[in-house]
Amino acid sequence: MPEETGDYAIANGIRLWYRDEGDPDGEPLVLIMGLNSQLILWPEEFVTALGERGFRVIRFDNRDCGLSEKIDMRAQEEATLARPAYLLTDLAADTVGLLDHLEVQSAHVVGASMGGMVAQLVAIHHAERVRTLCSIMSTTGNRLVGGPSAEAALALLEPTPPDRDDAIEHIANIYRIIGSKTHAETERERRLQLAAASYDRSFHPAGARRQFTAISVAANRTADLRELSVPTQVIHGAEDTLINVTGGRATHDAIPDSTYLELPDMGHDLPEPLWPRLIQAIADNATTNR
Repeated sequence: MPEETGDYAIANGIRLWYRDEGDPDGEPLVLIMGLNSQLILWPEEFVTALGERGFRVIRFDNRDCGLSEKIDMRAQEEATLARPAYLLTDLAADTVGLLDHLEVQSAHVVGASMGGMVAQLVAIHHAERVRTLCSIMSTTGNRLVGGPSAEAALALLEPTPPDRDDAIEHIANIYRIIGSKTHAETERERRLQLAAASYDRSFHPAGARRQFTAISVAANRTADLRELSVPTQVIHGAEDTLINVTGGRATHDAIPDSTYLELPDMGHDLPEPLWPRLIQAIADNATTNR
């Protein structure tokens, strides 16, 4: 058992590491993180604040990431664009499987980046399990919107070096490129600490490649998003260089009656100065739509 608070669940046949925090009697709120992003990318203070708002906060490592189950080497060797090891719909089914394990009938579902794509798919394919939806710095799967800048795309595709110091520098540099420019200086030390914590907790670049493949082959969700009736909050940053803000705008346009929050000083990250606004938006969507 890892030396941190949490537990394992068998969800959709996958061993997932999760944390169940906040108010145990509160309404369940599930946080889904993005590409190769461990549950620690949801800041402790962020989770605590949601718990203080009365939510039971559930966050977890996606399959092939963090402390959750890794895909075996055979699947790694066979995974291609034509034959991916798994799809985003499998990650959505993992999320539902975790709810089953926790005996949670329905929850507020919040996803960031790839996690936003997964959250959308939970709402599309498992609508009865979703009380409200919040899609952060994500997109619809339409290749005409939400594209990365050239610098961000190159940084993401560059292999992560295995040496600890080099890897931490590489990861922190990705955070710098895709993260908020306005808050770059105040976030610099936190980005370094997060890069180090991520490396030390689980260094698994092969999982990132397979998750990236799942994103690459995902279908355009626009038509399905137009059929949603779940209360939805869409959040995006104008400084996002990994998923351009057009992805968030398209998500808002597609989902009927969704609420949209565009932050001019937010990139592809959760900078500390914006936590109060992000937490307020998530809480408002969950509490005003009961």
